Amino acid sequence: MSRPGAGADRRRTVGGRGEHGGNTMGSMDGKVVVITGGNAGIGKEAAVGLAMLGATVVITARNAAKGAAALEEIASRTGSSTVEVMALDLADFSSIRSFTNEFLATHDRLDVLLENAGLLLSERSTTRQGFETTFGVNHVGHFLLTDLLLDRLRESAPSRIVVVASHAHKSARQGLDFDDLQTEHQKYAGLKTYSRSKLANVYFARELARRLEGTGVTVNALHPGFVASDFARDGDTGPLMSVGVRIARPFAINTRKGALTSVYLASSREVDSVTGKYFHKCRAVRPSKIAQDDDAARRLWVATEALVANAGI
Repeated sequence: MSRPGAGADRRRTVGGRGEHGGNTMGSMDGKVVVITGGNAGIGKEAAVGLAMLGATVVITARNAAKGAAALEEIASRTGSSTVEVMALDLADFSSIRSFTNEFLATHDRLDVLLENAGLLLSERSTTRQGFETTFGVNHVGHFLLTDLLLDRLRESAPSRIVVVASHAHKSARQGLDFDDLQTEHQKYAGLKTYSRSKLANVYFARELARRLEGTGVTVNALHPGFVASDFARDGDTGPLMSVGVRIARPFAINTRKGALTSVYLASSREVDSVTGKYFHKCRAVRPSKIAQDDDAARRLWVATEALVANAGI
């Protein structure tokens, strides 16, 4: 069973749009939050911010050692005794199912699902089920995870799903190639594939919000900003892309600032009933024109359902 948050004596002030949020941040006492990829970067900072607000925070990690280290750091920085780490590999449906089975057996509610994990690859590879990895992890894995947790989110309503997308979706000017979602029949380009996966994130949030209208579950996507994190720097990218990331790093914001909009959408009273929107710097903004194509969003949903079904889970 989930437990209410602890460590209130060490929570930092969140008034006045401070370090981890704005002046509308409410208490998260008694609320349960799952953060995918919460062991590093903006996911870890979001975990810190939400733990400081009193939430029970469950971070997920592919690597057990990195997950344990992040758990120790978050607990130390927040004083919370209700931060947990659980294993989850979004590139493997069996891992997703194992995670959801364990979570549902040990937590009687889910108030916020923060879909933060993502990757950028220089070379094409495939997931355990044979999906192109960037699309498979950034979109398909989260699609399945959400589906398996959706009943618990409905039971816990009002609840929230927060999708970390990116302004990189604007680079997908031609939209998604529905005849080649897996990038099988064209030359693989890491940044182009990543941009399409982020467009898929925006489509997913818009269509899921439409499908959940009236249930008390809200869904919003966000751009965290260009963040100086370990993203695209831990061996997944090639030398050229790694050099590019290092050159651009001095112009990036820190992970604490990058997590602000995630924390805001997970906790702020200002967005209690807001759904289907795209946020940057804690404000609703317009995504690209092509990202507002709701027919394409519905088409992606149907195509992803078919991909998941055909994977035979």
